[in-house]
Amino acid sequence: MLAPKCDVGSWVSEAAREKFMAAYERAFALWPQPCEEFDIETATATTRVHAYRPHPGGEPVVLLMGAGYNASGWYPHVAALATHHPVYGVDMPGDPNPSVARAPLTPPASCAAWLDELLGQLGDRPAHLVGLSYGGWVAMNQAIRAPGRVASITLLDPAGLTRLDARFWWWLTISGLASLTPMPLRRRLARWLDSPVMLERELMTLMWAGSRGYRMEPKFPGILTDDELRAIGVPVLLITGARSALLTPAEAHARGSLMPHAEVAIVPGSHGGFHRIDELNDRIAAFIEAQATGEQTAQPARPPATKR
Repeated sequence: MLAPKCDVGSWVSEAAREKFMAAYERAFALWPQPCEEFDIETATATTRVHAYRPHPGGEPVVLLMGAGYNASGWYPHVAALATHHPVYGVDMPGDPNPSVARAPLTPPASCAAWLDELLGQLGDRPAHLVGLSYGGWVAMNQAIRAPGRVASITLLDPAGLTRLDARFWWWLTISGLASLTPMPLRRRLARWLDSPVMLERELMTLMWAGSRGYRMEPKFPGILTDDELRAIGVPVLLITGARSALLTPAEAHARGSLMPHAEVAIVPGSHGGFHRIDELNDRIAAFIEAQATGEQTAQPARPPATKR
């Protein structure tokens, strides 16, 4: 049954939804197996969750994707983050995916209430949130408004720290056009744009099925204030790409330094197009494990590096 046509997002037709779901099933074959999927009911949404939990007893790691997508894009990170923890990928309601929102989730208080209820149903232990782009804003918003179920947050090129400018819209437009080019040209453009995901045929098919077939809830988070960032009391790992179209290294250090327990890292890559995935995974996993075992706390944000 199609969602009603309203601000919470809806499919343009049943045929569009069916085409998307066929691509969705193929895309999740990229996740490590066995992968489970189930729905969680909260007051404002039915939320699809994907789980990979070879070690179900640890504190959960909860993955929050950027706007307009779903948890399939986390496939390069899931196994590495599941070494000691169950890993859950959340399909954000209001985006093209099987989740169904019954009220808008973009208001900060509404988003925090939804995620707090969802985390409570995933388990009784605080969760380590890992958020990319808009998912990073969701994680920070949670740490500000409902931190009780949050053990740490890892922010990958997060939204909400700076305003979107021409660099971001140029990157978004060029990336979309590049994904439609023949594969030989696409390989060159993927290297230039630092976007290896562009070479994953299943994910590109899924992306276009969602963008053409779903009217998503608009997601343009407000910029978090200095006082809001200072109120984030959980450990934070903030990672951005040296060529990010969203957050420059200087901006990452300046805003990250406001969070009391934050570590800032600049790595090769662009917005969401990180290189050296194994090294990135090792860094995130080590940060999460340090918080889970209490071996250390996050280091203060360091000053900007002189070389990029």
